[in-house]
Amino acid sequence: MKFLVINGPNINMLGLREPDIYGRKTYADLLEFIRASAAAVGVEVELFQSNSEGAIVDIIQWAYNRADGIVINPAAYTHTSVAILDALKAVALPAVEVHISDVGSREDFRKLSYAGKACVKTIAGKGFEGYKEAIEFLKDHIS
Repeated sequence: MKFLVINGPNINMLGLREPDIYGRKTYADLLEFIRASAAAVGVEVELFQSNSEGAIVDIIQWAYNRADGIVINPAAYTHTSVAILDALKAVALPAVEVHISDVGSREDFRKLSYAGKACVKTIAGKGFEGYKEAIEFLKDHIS
């Protein structure tokens, strides 16, 4: 089983970006955590990060017939991108939306998720553990 794990804008700045919200661990730490979490349940992962909406749409389209599911943290594009929503709907792969912070308890504009409308589950506010939960849920969901 293979999953595509997508991280959106500014996730590459973990450790520097608002550490009171996102913590002090780095993006490299996140990638290591995701790889270990996937390996622990026998799932292969393809990891991708971009600050560009178009690149995220392209990688979602690339996943068609190449991945069994998608774990996506669209970051700021969560609240703005109909293009990412449409790409997720087009490939019709089971997807889980993840957010490191608890977006529901932050600014009002963060409560709207376009990408989440095409996802089977949303996990927010659990830090890196949210990715592990997403991988495990998606594996069970597909199996």
